[in-house]
Amino acid sequence: MSAADVVIVGAGAAGLSLAHRLSAAGTPARPAPSVLLIEPPPGPLRPPRRTWCFWEAGTGAYDAAVSASWPCLRTIDRHGVSVRRHIGPMRYKMIRSDDFEALVGRDLTARANVRRAEATVDDIVTLPDGTAQVRAADADGARLQVRARWVFDSRPPRALPPARTHLLQHFKGWFVRTERPAFDPGVVDLMDFRTPQPARGLSFGYVLPTSRHTALVEYTEFGPAPLSQDAYDAALDHYTRRVLGLGPVRVLGSEGGVIPMTDARFARQSAPSVFRIGVAGGATRPATGYTFAAVQRQADAIAGLLRAGRRPVPPPAHSVRARAMDAVLLRALATGRVDGADFFHRLFTRVPPRRLLRFLDGRTRLHEDLAIGLRTPVLPMLRTAAELPWLPRRPHTRTHPGVRR
Repeated sequence: MSAADVVIVGAGAAGLSLAHRLSAAGTPARPAPSVLLIEPPPGPLRPPRRTWCFWEAGTGAYDAAVSASWPCLRTIDRHGVSVRRHIGPMRYKMIRSDDFEALVGRDLTARANVRRAEATVDDIVTLPDGTAQVRAADADGARLQVRARWVFDSRPPRALPPARTHLLQHFKGWFVRTERPAFDPGVVDLMDFRTPQPARGLSFGYVLPTSRHTALVEYTEFGPAPLSQDAYDAALDHYTRRVLGLGPVRVLGSEGGVIPMTDARFARQSAPSVFRIGVAGGATRPATGYTFAAVQRQADAIAGLLRAGRRPVPPPAHSVRARAMDAVLLRALATGRVDGADFFHRLFTRVPPRRLLRFLDGRTRLHEDLAIGLRTPVLPMLRTAAELPWLPRRPHTRTHPGVRR
């Protein structure tokens, strides 16, 4: 049985980000920990290729992997009224998972304290001394057993925790090329509500231009269940041809996913030495689906704790107040008390852009949150907030998170 200070299970955004931080987390007094990063062999257990988006000021740690960035965001209401906001000094950045994996992989290869293995983890057990043993098998069936002081598990949970509200953000996107110049490379259409609205929840288009002729165009719904692939393709065809009026387009590729939008409480620790990170550890912002920036904060915090010789319990990705506000919004959307398309467009229109981004990151102060709350439908939100404490948390069926943000 081999040994490591840290084992990281899964090499998606959370696993790679944490391995990257830990590879350089040493000091002269406390050397960097030995790290084993275990990812499943090529096959269905590996996450599909995807796109992550986030906002950031100035130069970031992963700018070499950023495929595009934008200084402006725009929303468009169902009647075609648009609001464009400059978000400087922030930029909205897009990273494709292949580019992120290549960049981080090059750094990890150069660090002597990090090893990588391809194997499927079967079990993680706690040993009598409080350490953990990770049991896995490679593609040929050969067994791998590793003893670790700390294990960080980023695999999707087998079942989501009980919740009072459970919606899904589900989507499909096309990478398209047009025959004529059709896009503004300086502006992201964050939410375009000119899509047909479903009976429950809401829908919108999402356009990330990479040139005058190319963009990632997505159709997204917040609702109770995903669509069929034919339904997504029909919605995208309608959006690109009828709403955007792009004319003939060539589809260069596609991506899709399902993100849980829930007020469930995600456990960050499953055993004395075993912790959950990423989506599995509650990094996804419940009301928006954004995850990548929270994963980076989580990785920074864990690396700092290990560097200081402290117990590396991942901190909550989002504050108690942010999660409480998200719980109210999710319930209001699920019950139909607020019109989702109107709610998000109004929020974007009436809240200063930098304050809104801080709010979406959970970094606003109480007085700012109250000011933002006054720009929402106050009575329906108050009614929802009053009923939440009395609602039971119920189990729900498993979903497969496909985080894009």
